[in-house]
Amino acid sequence: MSQKILKIITSTNGENSFSTKLSNAVIEKLALIHPESQIHTLDLTKTPLPYLTDSHISAIYTPTETHTAEQTAAIKYSDEAIKNLLESDIIVIGVPLYNFGIPAVLKGWIDQIARAGKTFSYGAEGPKGLVTNKKVYLSIASGAIFSEGPMKSYDFSESYLRTVFGFLGMTDVTTFRVEGTAIPDFSENALPKALSSVEEFAF
Repeated sequence: MSQKILKIITSTNGENSFSTKLSNAVIEKLALIHPESQIHTLDLTKTPLPYLTDSHISAIYTPTETHTAEQTAAIKYSDEAIKNLLESDIIVIGVPLYNFGIPAVLKGWIDQIARAGKTFSYGAEGPKGLVTNKKVYLSIASGAIFSEGPMKSYDFSESYLRTVFGFLGMTDVTTFRVEGTAIPDFSENALPKALSSVEEFAF
């Protein structure tokens, strides 16, 4: 069965990135299961989306037919990002842990896709996510160990991403981790252990 896969790169380390290597392993496994899949790569380190501006916000709440040229230019990034997201069946995101959270470029992308009336709505029963029937894979990389132990409470990446994606309707989220890459006793086996977790996972 053909699937449309959106691969998002957020690490500045290029092919040496642990999060990218882990994401690549996820993509390879998915390609084996869905050999006719189409993969669209969004490298936010090379083409970051603009951060929100007054023009972007005003464009959201202004009828399209009355947009100024500035508003039209500002909101096109959001329109394109949402289109790519909605057209995808599977989203694979490489997430290096920067200062206990996600990279700024990833937050910039989220700010562009989180849009009332497009990816979520408010009704009598509260907020409703409109981005449904998607599968999300997070490939989180960190120098320390955050999945357990004394540093667990310092990790604001996975909890944030699960919260915001869930709000938008993407509740089927699986996390893979390559961690301890900066710890001498763990670094050598960090990536092989992470790749094994992908290989053993029942996709």
